[in-house]
Amino acid sequence: MEDKEARLTMMHLANLISVPMALHTAVKLDIPDLIWQGGANLPISPAQLASLIRAKFSLATEPDAVNLQRILRLLASHGVFEEVPDHGNPPAKAFRLTDVGRTLVTDDQGISLGAYVLQHHQDALVQAWAYLHKSVLDSSQEAFKMAHGVSSYEYYVKDSACNSLMQRAMSGVSVPFVRALLDSYDGFGSEGLKTVVDVGGSTGSCLAMILERYPGLHGINFDLPEVVADAPQYQGVTHVGGNMFESVPAGDAIFMKWILAGFSDEECHKIMENCHRALPEKGKLILCEPVAPENTDASVRTRALLVGDIFLMAMYKSLHRAESEYRKYGEAAGFSNFRSLDVDPYFTLMEFLK
Repeated sequence: MEDKEARLTMMHLANLISVPMALHTAVKLDIPDLIWQGGANLPISPAQLASLIRAKFSLATEPDAVNLQRILRLLASHGVFEEVPDHGNPPAKAFRLTDVGRTLVTDDQGISLGAYVLQHHQDALVQAWAYLHKSVLDSSQEAFKMAHGVSSYEYYVKDSACNSLMQRAMSGVSVPFVRALLDSYDGFGSEGLKTVVDVGGSTGSCLAMILERYPGLHGINFDLPEVVADAPQYQGVTHVGGNMFESVPAGDAIFMKWILAGFSDEECHKIMENCHRALPEKGKLILCEPVAPENTDASVRTRALLVGDIFLMAMYKSLHRAESEYRKYGEAAGFSNFRSLDVDPYFTLMEFLK
């Protein structure tokens, strides 16, 4: 690589923060939904979009179309929008959603990755990023706690708005994943499996999806008491409050989705021990986590997992682990059999048998 190309590459890397900030702006202004218009996805000019935003938010003045175009062009260069010629008078640019951009469109259940974008770039986390270098100097604390004086979990409990956004963000990630899981994995239909416990199941929406596919099952949604207190009622689901570091409700199978990535090695070991204790002989733990690659490459999947890993470094003092590490956790907790399945581009399903 020549020096001038190397400098260009570094200029790109140094300004990459503009991409998530532009995504945040697009979601905050409901741009994906305004363009999608129930499936039409017609090319729209920044001026037209400005009028729609003004009407949507009952603004006194119209947004700046030039600045809108700047946001849209940046995101088009990263595959979120497609830029097409607008043959109006005068000629301008128009934009529509790509398949990537469609993940930000709210579906009829209120689900999208938009809340995930907002949650990752809310003010509380932005402030924590300034302390990221201190996590390198002192790995005993997460950047978020150094910025705010409390852990992210404590912060969410105290701030209902942040907690609500976090739950919507998790639904936006989890619901599409569970759909893919149910299409690729038949372990919930195993003979003798009657009760499934979702540890850290939040509102229970993902567990309800599993029971809808397997109506003969009973589900226990297990999370902190303050989380399940306001959880909606689902057919076949019982909400139970508690602490997974102390005990886990008994069941024939235990399902955990994106839980262990947020905890230390010692905490992960304790949780898996409690899961093993709660299962009968031949019971199974179904663990779904972002699994770090054993070797680094430039693929989209590797990049997505590694940027997610830095998010965990800032928020939770934890990390994305390799499959071999989860296998060791299982063996240490007493599980005798293990298999893994790639059912989703981001998450890996790992099944442990007692």
